[in-house]
Amino acid sequence: MEYQNIGSNIRKNIGRYQHKNAVYYKSKNKTWQGISWIDFGLQIENISLALLQFGIQTQQNIAVYAQNMPEWIVADLAIMSIRAVTVPIYATNSTKEVEYIVNDAAISVLFVGEQEQYDEAVKLLKTNKYLKLIVALRDTIQLSKSENSVYLKDFSAVEKNKKLTTKLQKRYKESSLSDLACIIYTSGTTGEPKGVMLDHANFVDTIKAHEIELKFSPKESSLSFLPLSHVFEHNWVLVCLHNGIEVYFNESPKFIAHSLKEVKPNYMCAVPRFYEKVYGAIQETVKSSSKTKMKLMKWAVAVGERYNNEYKRFALKPAFFLKLKYGIANKLVLRKLRNIFGGEIKMMPCGGAPIAKNIVAFFHAIGINIKVGYGLTETMATVTLFGDTHIEFGSVGKTIAGSDIKIGANNEILVKGPGVMKGYYKKSEQTKSTFIDGWLKTGDAGRIDEKGNLYITDRIKDLMKTSGGKYIAPQKLETVLINDSFIEQIAIIGDEKKFVSALTVPNFEAIKAYANKHKISFENIEELISKSEILDLFKKRFEELQKSFSGFEKIKKFTLLPEEFSIAAGELTATLKLKRKIIVKKYKDLIDKMYGE
Repeated sequence: MEYQNIGSNIRKNIGRYQHKNAVYYKSKNKTWQGISWIDFGLQIENISLALLQFGIQTQQNIAVYAQNMPEWIVADLAIMSIRAVTVPIYATNSTKEVEYIVNDAAISVLFVGEQEQYDEAVKLLKTNKYLKLIVALRDTIQLSKSENSVYLKDFSAVEKNKKLTTKLQKRYKESSLSDLACIIYTSGTTGEPKGVMLDHANFVDTIKAHEIELKFSPKESSLSFLPLSHVFEHNWVLVCLHNGIEVYFNESPKFIAHSLKEVKPNYMCAVPRFYEKVYGAIQETVKSSSKTKMKLMKWAVAVGERYNNEYKRFALKPAFFLKLKYGIANKLVLRKLRNIFGGEIKMMPCGGAPIAKNIVAFFHAIGINIKVGYGLTETMATVTLFGDTHIEFGSVGKTIAGSDIKIGANNEILVKGPGVMKGYYKKSEQTKSTFIDGWLKTGDAGRIDEKGNLYITDRIKDLMKTSGGKYIAPQKLETVLINDSFIEQIAIIGDEKKFVSALTVPNFEAIKAYANKHKISFENIEELISKSEILDLFKKRFEELQKSFSGFEKIKKFTLLPEEFSIAAGELTATLKLKRKIIVKKYKDLIDKMYGE
């Protein structure tokens, strides 16, 4: 296939697939409704014409501030089709964060998804010098009495005339792979967000690489679960659309369990926390089962471990009796576990954060093909990926086609390839400092084994140094601890401190169940987490989970918190990464108490 800019590639598929459904959404009566490629293309064209009529110029920035929905990707493709630039904004971003992006990118038109995003956006209309129009993607949004707000259906109801149509065709013809396609603002765990500039070549070359690494079919489907504002999901959806794969949009994370069973997708991108939660739920179910069921589960997983992880993983042929046992284990247990994901999963891309080796091995054992990968917003997400065979659990796979990695000073992972960004928007000095001899500095430390597998060892920028001069990699410890069924969230503390401590958010349902089982009375969560029995439980859990760590790396003291860290409180980024500096500042008194300060 000839690869052109994103808009041109999509137009080709409109002609190729026509009445086949491109995307699906949940209708008001809670059933999945499809949008054909012809209608999908018509919606893109109508919004493109509306933007041109509004006066949007070539390479002008337009923002989409919404949760996952077909209208998100339609607006995105319409923006890119007229050689303008999509600027995604997380649906969970605060007014302050939205205002920063609107100002930095000089946003004149803002597409919004639901009432919450609209209400936040309206606050900016009164004072912002750039924002001229808010387009509500859904007609369920209650618009304020303002000439600067309009429903998408009204905005895109443009009378097609020769002048406007000719202008659109001219934009198509003049489009280039070097055109800027998207500016994605990083989460900003430290300092202000940076706009990562990605052009059409970045997107197209990444699509090419995925097609080389993976085998797609237009008969397949993908469930869109992660925010489209994230480069991981945005890029994956475009990969799917480019290959005619039907995309179902799960509009709220709380519906994901039902969506998986209804859609029965072949693909779904997810971050490690998703697998950690599913793994934890399975383990809790096993613990509460009868001894017979528990024994059967352990046997079946052990058979799956041997069949899938010791033989199939290395392209080896299992012995007859092992195949026979696997058939029984699959029928009695493993197939039922796969049905949690709908039962038709072909592959599940996983990235965005570290994932524990044992969790990856468990899902592969039961037949769920988690494709662990590694990358950054600055690299169009995927730089490395698990292959089909000879994968190494604990690694993040090997480099994908077209990309290259090497280990630089301080074991820093350096990346070069067509997916690497053009730079940070309006930040030339930061762009310059992020590259060395043409290689992108990732800020992650790692190693490459003799087979070419990449292992992430530390996050260089996140390393802590105790007052005793010892370096601590907090994410390494957090990745191990977060897998415990009693721990929901954890923030490691230790920079310039005498020892390592932790602010810990318990799994509230798990500790309530523990309290009821052990007849521990309590009135509320605050009282429960202060009980000596619960504190002893966590002390024992930490001791058990940290056995493989050196003495100076281990948590010596901890504090249980009655509420989860949240995006709304500014403690988490939109991609659920800890904003450690903010957490340390907010909980200063509790931290000082642990250190006797």
